[in-house]
Amino acid sequence: MQMTMEKRARESKNDSKRKETRESKENFSYFAPEAQSVELVGSFTNWEENPISLKRSKDGSWKTTVTLDSGTYEYRFKVDGQWRNDPDCPKRLTNPYGEENCIREVH
Repeated sequence: MQMTMEKRARESKNDSKRKETRESKENFSYFAPEAQSVELVGSFTNWEENPISLKRSKDGSWKTTVTLDSGTYEYRFKVDGQWRNDPDCPKRLTNPYGEENCIREVH
């Protein structure tokens, strides 16, 4: 009987942990009508290991939607291989290369 109670307590604890972490669909966009390719790279893509390609819109903006757990993430864009910041992102953090990473907080 005690084993069952302990198991229930563990399961209940795991359920509450699951509820604390919420997933959110986050939109990213970058305006670059002249670009040939735009990629999203960040702490959630292991930076350049798993870049996410954005899709070009007719108006010259590039867009993607990424599902992220609640938390704080750093990111940048690579436009035709060149590192770029998100001009619409007000929060920045200096990175080890002397440039800034954009910060996205997911609630």
